[in-house]
Amino acid sequence: MTVQTVARKKNIIDRRALSQVLSDKIRARPKADVRGLLLETLKDANEAGQAAICALAARPDTNGRALVRAHSYLIDELLLIAWHVITNHLAPRNNPTRGERLALVAVGGYGRQEMAPHSDVDLLFLTPYKRTPWAEQAVEHLLYLLWDMGLKVGHATRSISELIAMCKDDLTVRTAFLEARLLSGDADTFTRAKTLFETDIVATTKPDFIQAKLNEREVRHAKMGDSRFHVEPNIKESKGGLRDLQTLYWIAKYVYGVDEIKDLVSMHVFTADEYRAFRQAETFLWNVRCHLHYLTGRAEERLTFAVQTDLAVALNYMDRGGQRGVERFMKHYFLMAKRVGDLTHIFIAHLEQEHVRKPLLRMPRLRHRKIKDPGLKGQGRWFRTTHNSYFDDDPARLLTIFEVMDETGLDIHPDTLRQIRTHRRLVDAKLRRDPYANQAFLNCLSSKNDPERVLRRMNETGIFGRFVPDFGKIVGQMQFDMYHNYTVDEHTIRAVSLLSQIERGLQAEEHPISTRLMPTIVQRRALYTAVLLHDIAKGRGGDHSVLGEKVAKKLCPRLGMTPAETETVAWLVRYHLLMSHFAFKRDLSDPKTVTDFAAEVKSPERLRMLLILTVVDIKAVGPKVWNSWKGQLLTELFNQAFDMLAAGRTRVDQRGRVAAQKSAALARLTEWTQERFDAVAQSLPDTYWLSEPPELMAANIAMLEETRGSDSHILCHALMDDTQSVTYFSVCAPDHPGISYRIAGAICFSGASIAGAKIHTTNDGMAVDNFLIQSADGLPLDDPARLKRIEKRVRDALEGKLRLDDQYIKPALSTSPVENFNVAPLVLIDNNASDKFTVIEVNALDRPTLLYKITRSLFYAKVTVRSAHIATYGERAVDVFYITDLLGQKISNTNRIRALERRLLEVLRAAEDAAAA
Repeated sequence: MTVQTVARKKNIIDRRALSQVLSDKIRARPKADVRGLLLETLKDANEAGQAAICALAARPDTNGRALVRAHSYLIDELLLIAWHVITNHLAPRNNPTRGERLALVAVGGYGRQEMAPHSDVDLLFLTPYKRTPWAEQAVEHLLYLLWDMGLKVGHATRSISELIAMCKDDLTVRTAFLEARLLSGDADTFTRAKTLFETDIVATTKPDFIQAKLNEREVRHAKMGDSRFHVEPNIKESKGGLRDLQTLYWIAKYVYGVDEIKDLVSMHVFTADEYRAFRQAETFLWNVRCHLHYLTGRAEERLTFAVQTDLAVALNYMDRGGQRGVERFMKHYFLMAKRVGDLTHIFIAHLEQEHVRKPLLRMPRLRHRKIKDPGLKGQGRWFRTTHNSYFDDDPARLLTIFEVMDETGLDIHPDTLRQIRTHRRLVDAKLRRDPYANQAFLNCLSSKNDPERVLRRMNETGIFGRFVPDFGKIVGQMQFDMYHNYTVDEHTIRAVSLLSQIERGLQAEEHPISTRLMPTIVQRRALYTAVLLHDIAKGRGGDHSVLGEKVAKKLCPRLGMTPAETETVAWLVRYHLLMSHFAFKRDLSDPKTVTDFAAEVKSPERLRMLLILTVVDIKAVGPKVWNSWKGQLLTELFNQAFDMLAAGRTRVDQRGRVAAQKSAALARLTEWTQERFDAVAQSLPDTYWLSEPPELMAANIAMLEETRGSDSHILCHALMDDTQSVTYFSVCAPDHPGISYRIAGAICFSGASIAGAKIHTTNDGMAVDNFLIQSADGLPLDDPARLKRIEKRVRDALEGKLRLDDQYIKPALSTSPVENFNVAPLVLIDNNASDKFTVIEVNALDRPTLLYKITRSLFYAKVTVRSAHIATYGERAVDVFYITDLLGQKISNTNRIRALERRLLEVLRAAEDAAAA
């Protein structure tokens, strides 16, 4: 690679002036002082140079490539000064022999002159033959000097023969030397090594190198989550990051012998526009990486929530148009990552066509059908246009070509993808009204093959966002929270993919109800379109469900959908969060919950579609968001609502469901008779039997019987459920005011996290409280010793041996990403959600002690918690409590309701203040 120019060189370091000053001082000092003088001089020069580069970074006209060149230039100059002093004063060669030659070589990122502020200095000390004592002494002097300066140094000392041997066997060594650059020392040794490297290694291993680098890339992507749209990406290693661009450069240099990516334009690998896209992405990513290093003061590569906001400020991204500055910054990042992906696809496809026979990109095995369009022709696993005017002749082909891709199972040739990108300007208002184009788009969206594959390619070319402008607005759109793992467009395409997998029976084990329901859906196109549009209006500063409904009403007729389909899509988009709201925030054992939900849905067909939409929406949020506990709640709500709607009833018929649940619980108590079971079961209300799984009910029944025949009236039991990633922790004890907050406090005191709670009271005054608990990292608690500790603390709390108010220990200062977010405390009190209870919903920043503090506050407010529903959405906790007064009645007094709201808000704000302090 040619030496890059660096702006304002002398502001960073003036090697000539510094060398002269150093030389004058050395002459005036004893030899013993030379090393100390050199170290002091270089440390001062490094600090001054780094400060100058930092000032350069603050200038709005400085880009990332200039910064990495400046850092590399500073290290170059320091090394040249150091090497001159070492070889002339600290380790001079008085009578050099033929073997006492040494080349000081920069390799790796430093070799290509790309260094972030805290990057390693990668050096190779190259000798013509075996190492000599002089070479070892000189190398030792330099390394200790660099370490004393505080630099991180990656180094190796090798002879030419050792280097070539290692390059044959070690891909990392080979890649590092590919970018080697002579800094100082013996040029002949370096030239000889480069010549042997080219003739003995590069010339004979090009296909192997390509395949090895792409395999390495696949492994790296898999390790990083295999998506370029994770909301906390690794700017260096993630898909679409700097390493992908570097991989392109390595392969280009290895295969084509280029020193600059721009040379690929003359070789017709990249177009001029693609080269500009490469440089823009590279400049942006280096700019972000350098500022990330400055901000954290270390070689940090992850764009975590903790740094994203400060980075956005440093890079001058301001709040605008309903979007926060941090979201605008991350959207820019994801658009650049997408651009890197596009370039990678083009480059690898060219390599595959020109240099190797087998495909380098893994593609799904699909049936290949004959292409009917005479303007297209097949070419291996690709198909391409036969003439340059293909899209000019009929712009609708910009959509129908993706329909061909879906029907044939072939991929679009890279040259044709270039044509598509070039002709994007043809996607205008007229084409958006074209019935053939709209039909082609709808066919791709609702394909029974693999719509994800086609939609991704459509999105990569930019056609998707131009044909559906509302979708274009969410491309790269990030939501700055811990709940959503992907950008909005990535989440949407994943949701469509999951819907297709459910329809094709690929999710039958994890989603049996949805798989069974999918063939019964009459308005199939409407369901696919609703999944596409459910988040289409995010990032607009309003309720995205309401805004999305308006988009659906406008877009669906354009796509050629019937008025009935349009109405269904609009309703599903407007109410796509309805089912999760009722399932996760309301008590399913309360008849009014199901009645209210069914009254909103009205139609069994809508109910089926809403369940499937809810499932794919939740699962597409991220890999750890869905669990079978959520599936159980959704299934229970679906079954009860479907029974009501299908039979045309206005109320839930609970008797049959209660009887079925009792039978399921008894079936798990294999040695129990019906009489023995009924003796205990009659003490539990109907609401209990409608709210717990059979395994847990059986455990509760056994515990209740044991308390009646035992001296101990407090029993605890843990039931692990690996499929739900939770542990059920049950407590049976005499009911008394405050029991819930004491149990919650003891559990939190033990370091466990409460994911849910159901609180019951028997007719004879026993509390049966079931908590869903997890470890702090969201895993089931299956360590018997730890469960015993939790049980002891719960027992001590209930027996008064553990005074939580006095002895509650605050958790250690949290390093959770939660601390980087603000959630405004909100308390909602509703007397219409239940016939028997007052319902309180609390929204706040999730903290380990939150449930304990809320339930303690409710205790002091002299109310009884009848059930609790705990849910977290990233950093946001949404806890719902069904309460009564101490006499078991709703709280109807307006003044008391307001006082209760004030009390809870004070608790939440005090928790925020304490955390901030």
